[in-house]
Amino acid sequence: MATTTPSSTSDATGGGSPRRGLGVDIGGSGIKAAPVDLDAGSFAADRVRIPTPQPATAANIAPVVSTAVNSFPDYRGPVGITFPAVVQHGITRTAANVDKSWIGTDAEGVFSDALGRRVLVVNDADAAGLAEARFGAARDVKGVVVVTTLGTGIGSALIVDGTLVPNTEFGHLEVDGHDAEKRAADSARERQDLSWEQWAKRLQRYYKHLEDLLWPDLIVVGGGVSKKHEKFLPLLDLRSPIVPAKLRNDAGIIGAAALAAEQR
Repeated sequence: MATTTPSSTSDATGGGSPRRGLGVDIGGSGIKAAPVDLDAGSFAADRVRIPTPQPATAANIAPVVSTAVNSFPDYRGPVGITFPAVVQHGITRTAANVDKSWIGTDAEGVFSDALGRRVLVVNDADAAGLAEARFGAARDVKGVVVVTTLGTGIGSALIVDGTLVPNTEFGHLEVDGHDAEKRAADSARERQDLSWEQWAKRLQRYYKHLEDLLWPDLIVVGGGVSKKHEKFLPLLDLRSPIVPAKLRNDAGIIGAAALAAEQR
């Protein structure tokens, strides 16, 4: 059952202050939604969470997203939706932790029809990275920022002078003959029962490869394990500054809402 504490939210284009948006984060286990204060980069009301239906097909997910969005009836503007996939011009090209039938689907069309309003669908790591650049650990940083999320896999976002370069998929770089996320994601640490020191050696190889390719001005590390950043970030020796994310699990919703409010 969805639970929330709704509050009055105005359209992001309505001229009220503060500006409002609304974001939805679709994950393998839960679909979360919240209105966002676009000036502060924070939730404007308690978020709603509804379990992701199984199978996680478009026909099953779309009505759940509609239920989550309709929990905030005072908001009538565009909706930003994160999705665990490469998203090109509203089309989902891959599918991670959702049904493979999403591959090649016009996701923006599906959700726009379900919600009866304009939507923007964006890769989940891209949305989180944009939020960190606007409101979090990378705020006011000029140049190249790389945001990575360490979890089941490695998500990535590339921001250049505040502009998102979408669908980078840097978690799939080949490092020492392996797909990077197979060895350096947090799931690999847990699966292989690695110590923090052992895992840090793998992260060192991954981030060194990443910075040699991109020469970032800042690397931001997110994902649930970033709450324990003091156990592994100090063990890394890189040219680039590397810091933990600030917005944690709120980042995807905040970033998606901001991007949707700005789309033309």
